[in-house]
Amino acid sequence: MFLSVFDIFKIGIGPSSSHTMGPMVAAARFLDDLRGGVEKIPGSGDLHALKATLHGSLAFTGKGHATDRAVILGLAGCRPETLDPDDAEKIEADIRAAREIIAEGLPALAFDPESDLVFDYGPALPGHANGMVLEAFDRLGNPWHRQVYYSVGGGFVLTAAELEAQQAGPQDLHEEKAAHAFPFPFGSAAEMLEMGRCSGKSVAEMKRANETVLSGRGLDAALDGIWNAMNGCIERGLVQEGILPGGLKVRRRAKGIHGKLMAERGLNLAQPHQANDWMSVYAMAVNEENAAGGKVVTAPTNGAAGVVPAVGRYYLDHCVGATREGLRDYILVAAAIGGLIKHNASISGAEVGCQGEVGSASAMAAAGLCAALGGSNEQVENAAEIALEHHLGMTCDPAAGLVQVPCIERNALGAIKAVSAASLALRGDGEHFMPLDNCVRVMLETGRDMSEKYKETSQGGIAVNLPEC
Repeated sequence: MFLSVFDIFKIGIGPSSSHTMGPMVAAARFLDDLRGGVEKIPGSGDLHALKATLHGSLAFTGKGHATDRAVILGLAGCRPETLDPDDAEKIEADIRAAREIIAEGLPALAFDPESDLVFDYGPALPGHANGMVLEAFDRLGNPWHRQVYYSVGGGFVLTAAELEAQQAGPQDLHEEKAAHAFPFPFGSAAEMLEMGRCSGKSVAEMKRANETVLSGRGLDAALDGIWNAMNGCIERGLVQEGILPGGLKVRRRAKGIHGKLMAERGLNLAQPHQANDWMSVYAMAVNEENAAGGKVVTAPTNGAAGVVPAVGRYYLDHCVGATREGLRDYILVAAAIGGLIKHNASISGAEVGCQGEVGSASAMAAAGLCAALGGSNEQVENAAEIALEHHLGMTCDPAAGLVQVPCIERNALGAIKAVSAASLALRGDGEHFMPLDNCVRVMLETGRDMSEKYKETSQGGIAVNLPEC
């Protein structure tokens, strides 16, 4: 098993990696199929029209997550990593007006979002809570090509066949051979610790060695690029004002809080817990940008995108002895933990609730901070376990399907928990009762047992307990 740091941390757009980025990627992949000369369904004529059907959580909270816009943009050839959010509205409006898709390498394709983009509120597709079906037809309405996609969290997209193969495990030696291409192919926290003991290397050093196989030279510059994107999102969020889109009339607060914190600097007025306010404002700045559809870095998802940047900024601005090298270790170790959680459980709120999003992000940040502050491998694993353990059972219940309430504040508290977890781990010797692997397993089991109404469908919890206006 190997997930690169660049798989875990991807630049995209808000408000959701699973509901916005994933569907956009799926739609763009479908166009690639059509361009690539995929074998059409026998009996059909020339390619003429498209249809998209959203199922499960993509249907129930798709409007709030702008999933419909994401599909339209994906069919227009847009991709999350390169799309300018300022262009999105015009592209969508043009397609809605023309009722057709003009995509490079393909004929003009009929597509009216009002009738050809369907929200199916029936049972979810069998593979995953975030399922969608993309179809192409000839001029007479005969099926031309059909593909089922699942958006499995963090912007990752799998076809039904790919998901089935992944769930079945390696069918041959290909995956095992790929793992052996990396010097430290740990697939669990226990393996990570054992490889560290045998090699004498830290988690950051092992992760760096694995990444070097893929990235070669220039890894530090690429890691700095991830951080610059994260920090840039913080900076944008700290200067924006106004009401977030979607109808809840949630007001941006990061700029106001940041202004008050800056005004108190040097006046000897700060309470000891003011450090929490700094972490909170950094996280809120990111998630307000995400809620507004801005550029963010999945960490490991958009809904949890504020935790890792907030703790990284806290490390740089507030921790004694912080260095650029320490920040790179922070990113590498956070990605290592995120990869383990995704491989062994899930980072999808629609699959396991918010414990898989903010809980995973908090574990990643805790481990990364512990490593950056000089923690041993055992302390790093302990930090991740503490942070994840105390998010177990957290539901995903966004009001109106928007990644705003309670998501923005949850990121702030996830950052605070991460720093507390790292600090507790550093005060110990790495010995602890509950291994991280067990905690990850519990998260998966808890998610499976959790009612569907608490897994990003906005049918329970905070989502249905709004104040009357």
